Amino acid sequence: MTGQPAGMPYWDTAELPPQPQLQGVATADVAVVGAGLAGLSCAYHLAERAPGLDIAVVDAARPAAGASGRGTGLLGPRAGPALDRAVRRFGPRTARRMHRAGERAVRDVLDLCARLDVPCGLRAGDQLMATRSPAGLVALAHQARTGRELGLDVPVLSPAGIRARVSVPYRAALLHRPAATLDPAALTCALARACADKGVRFHGRSPLLALRPGDLVGPELVLPHGRLYAGQAVLAVNSAARALELPVGTILPLEVYAVATEPLSPGAYEALGGRAGHAVVDAVSIAPYFRLLPDRGLIAGGGTAVVPAGLSAPRLQALRERAWARLEGWLHALHPDLARVRITHRWSGRIGMTGDDLPVVGPVHGFPDVWFIGGCCGHGLALSVAHGAHVAAALLGEPEPGDPLPWHRSRAPRLPVDGPGRFLVRGYVDTLGRVARHAC
Repeated sequence: MTGQPAGMPYWDTAELPPQPQLQGVATADVAVVGAGLAGLSCAYHLAERAPGLDIAVVDAARPAAGASGRGTGLLGPRAGPALDRAVRRFGPRTARRMHRAGERAVRDVLDLCARLDVPCGLRAGDQLMATRSPAGLVALAHQARTGRELGLDVPVLSPAGIRARVSVPYRAALLHRPAATLDPAALTCALARACADKGVRFHGRSPLLALRPGDLVGPELVLPHGRLYAGQAVLAVNSAARALELPVGTILPLEVYAVATEPLSPGAYEALGGRAGHAVVDAVSIAPYFRLLPDRGLIAGGGTAVVPAGLSAPRLQALRERAWARLEGWLHALHPDLARVRITHRWSGRIGMTGDDLPVVGPVHGFPDVWFIGGCCGHGLALSVAHGAHVAAALLGEPEPGDPLPWHRSRAPRLPVDGPGRFLVRGYVDTLGRVARHAC
């Protein structure tokens, strides 16, 4: 893979705990690799439930440097595939549990923000899954019917109901709640500080190079300037699993894009749902979406996704410029008052996708006492925090209530990302983008 996520996100990195590079030989009861929301949530819950446990968090850069600090801050209950597809794949009982788990994950993040007293621009508001296209109407109709059959609270909004919230001519929408928007980098950094306050130590600029089964107990983590021997390890590394040759199936790295604007006029801000803090996500997969900011700016994301593996740096940058230009054009056409609004930030981020839209959260085959978290498929803000708490409980031997969810598993389906097969995967992702842009 060439290149790294580009552009400066709207979010600033807040104060962080000291993160010396790991040098020489070190030990820990638990090593957490990855200082994003999933890894930090795991470390936080471990330290809270088992005071005195020696926990080390290592990261290739620093907390919030990856997807957890480059997201767009939409906190919603989506978990796994759409409701109708979840019923076809897993049956109604599991589909209902999946949706409930997503709702619970949102509430857990809201509770965590309150507990940490995070100044992260948190705004509770509805999340509208809306559409202006025939394809989106069909998708919404299937999901609405399934929601009713499962007894879920996912109301359908008419055009009038949508206009009462946002002044954009959508034809129908589903109302998802609980939901909110927030600053994802602020939450990630606050979680890092809370971990440090509980005695968790951090090592930055320490990318994991290799993982080996330990000679006596626990794994050996090979880093550029040392070794870390741990009793247990959690690899919250998302799509970096492929580079580490972890046997967790295919966690495909996708690069996605976002832009932020200058403050809108008061009239435009209110017309787009400013006072209530609504966010609008299109019903068509990877189609553009938008949310408003406390400073009256607007963030838009989606519309294009790129498989960066194998692309040269100039080619990847050209695709980024094209994606940002498309997103800016969509934003300017969204509402008359946005026609000349100035873009102040453009950035990209990497998410991990799986072949069946489900995350991977489970023990790593062949590596005793090692767990993996990744593949949230673009819905990681709430799910990552929930997954970290789940793995912390598993490491401490605490039982999980109810039946395991479908994504509590050790591997995702394999995708043909090597050889000629990678062109099929890239073509499929490109097709999703064309369909999404046509629908908007």
